[in-house]
Amino acid sequence: MAAVWETPSVVLISGIMAAGKSTVAELLARRLPRAVHLRGDVFRRMIVTGRAAMTAQPDAQAWRQLRLRYDLAASAADRYAAAGFTVVLQDVVLGAELPAMVDRIRHRPLAVVVLAPTAGVVAARERDRPKQGYGDWPVADLDAAFRADTPRMGLWLDSSAQTPAETVDEIMARAWTAGRIG
Repeated sequence: MAAVWETPSVVLISGIMAAGKSTVAELLARRLPRAVHLRGDVFRRMIVTGRAAMTAQPDAQAWRQLRLRYDLAASAADRYAAAGFTVVLQDVVLGAELPAMVDRIRHRPLAVVVLAPTAGVVAARERDRPKQGYGDWPVADLDAAFRADTPRMGLWLDSSAQTPAETVDEIMARAWTAGRIG
């Protein structure tokens, strides 16, 4: 294992829903000697009443809650890293929010990994999983917007033909060369 994986750091894993973020983040964290798998969505789920959902047409409150979630996740990642952990932070961070999230995370080293399987693969995964994240939002529409609007920063992986373990292998081999920020 490269020495950088033994250094307290943050690895941000992003991608659209059903891209494989949770599975890959958990597997990656389990391979590391001192790691935290931080699920950004946990901060959304803490809102018991008054939660505003991100939809294809989000309102101002949905944007405020999303950015609050990102602020909380970045702060938690920084605190865990400062305590000596490698933090694998996974969340749906798309468009202009990706560089904003990189700015929110203060700890370095920081690597960004964007899982970008094809829309067809994501749609198949979405059909096969118990939780449905898309509702009436067509996968192809979100995927197209994601690819058009998200800056190409960090390591982008088309994980369509990879097993989760193969994706983790590639992240471990390339995150600190192709995905390192700053």
